[in-house]
Amino acid sequence: MKSMNGRQLFLQHVAQTSPAPVALDIAGAEGSYLYDTDGKRYLDLIGGISVCNIGHRHPGVVKAIKDQTDAYLHVMVYGELVQSPQVRYAQLLAAHLPQGLQNIYFTNSGTEATEGALKLARRYTGRTDVVCCHNSYHGSTMGALSVMGDEYWRNAFRPLLPGVWHHAYNSSALIDAINEHTACVILETIQAEAGVIEPAPGWLQQIRDKCDRTGTLLILDEIQCGFGRTGRLWGFEHYGIVPDILLLGKALGGGMPLGAFISSSGIMSSLMADPVLGHITTFGGHPVCCAAGMAGMGALLDEHMIDAVAAKGERFRKLLVHPAIKAVRSKGLLMAVELDDQQHVMNTLSRCLANGLFSDWFLFAPHCIRIAPPLTITYEEIDHACATLLQCLERQ
Repeated sequence: MKSMNGRQLFLQHVAQTSPAPVALDIAGAEGSYLYDTDGKRYLDLIGGISVCNIGHRHPGVVKAIKDQTDAYLHVMVYGELVQSPQVRYAQLLAAHLPQGLQNIYFTNSGTEATEGALKLARRYTGRTDVVCCHNSYHGSTMGALSVMGDEYWRNAFRPLLPGVWHHAYNSSALIDAINEHTACVILETIQAEAGVIEPAPGWLQQIRDKCDRTGTLLILDEIQCGFGRTGRLWGFEHYGIVPDILLLGKALGGGMPLGAFISSSGIMSSLMADPVLGHITTFGGHPVCCAAGMAGMGALLDEHMIDAVAAKGERFRKLLVHPAIKAVRSKGLLMAVELDDQQHVMNTLSRCLANGLFSDWFLFAPHCIRIAPPLTITYEEIDHACATLLQCLERQ
C-alpha cells in the first residue's frame, strides 16, 4: 500500500477548521519567508497572523529557547514557583507599560487572556454586564465567543454568556450603554478582523471618561495590534488613553504560544481570594515561551524595528494603486486591501500563492486582503510584494 504524503496525513488526522485549508507543507521559515517541502519560497505577508513581528526564527529567540531548554521546561503550575523567565519578562513588559499596567498574568494564548480578563472584571467590580462591539474578535472559547461581534460565528454555540451587549464600533450607542451595571467594556484598540478600522477621533477618550464615571473597567485587546504593529509599541499610545486591563498575545511569545492579561496589582489581587486561585493555568507562562518572548521583545526594542513601521506602511499604500482596489486601510503594518467581493479576494490569493506570495483575508471583512508582514520586511520585499499582488489583480 502506498504511503501517504504530509498533506494527505494532515487532512486525515489533524482536525480541520474549514473545508479548504491552504495546506502548504512547510519545511522551513526564515526572516520574511516560508519554504515548502518542494523548495518553493513564499514571501510571508501575514507573519503568522501578527505573531512573527520580528521575523521567523530570529537568532536571539532561537538561542533563548535553546538556553532555556538546557535549564528546565515545565516544573509546576503557574504562580507557585519563582521561574526566572516569567519574572524577567514580566519586569521587561512592566518597564514599557504605564503605571496602571504593572501586574502581568501570563496565559497560554490570547483567547485565555480574554477569559481571564472577563473573570477579573466581574470579580473586581461585582458586576456582570459586558459592553463590546460588532465585528470584534477576541478568541474562540466560550467567554471570548460571547463577546465576539458577529452572530454567524456565535449562533451555533448558544447559549453563551448573558448580559453581553454588542454595539457598533465608533458609535455613541456604545458609550450610552455603559452604566453602573457594566463590569467592563472590551474593545480592540484597532479592529483587525473587521478590516483594520481605527477609532474615530475622541471616541476612545469618551469611553475612558464614561468608564471612569461609572466604575467600569476598560479592557483593550492588543493581541494583534501590540508590539509595534501600528508604529508604536502599544496601539493605545496613538489615542492618549490607558486601559484598566490590557490583553496581549500573538507577538508576545516571539513565535512561541503565549498570552497575557495585564492590570494593576490592586485589580489583579481580587483573583487571590474568595475564591483562592481565582484563575489558574498549568502551562500559562511556560518558561520556554517566556524566554522566547523576552528575547523577541528585546530584539524588537534593541534593533529599533518599530522606527520604520510607519514608513513601510506608507510604501505599501503608495504602491497599492489599482482600479480593482476600492480602499486601503492601514495603521502601520496592519493593513486591509479592499476589493469588490470575497470571490475576487479568494481568486487573487490563490494566484498570489502560485506566484510565491502568501497572504490571507479577514473574518469579518472577507472582501479584504490582509497584509501584516514581519516588521523586518525590507523595502525591496515590499516592492516585490506589491508588484506581484498588482499582477495577480490584473488576471481577472
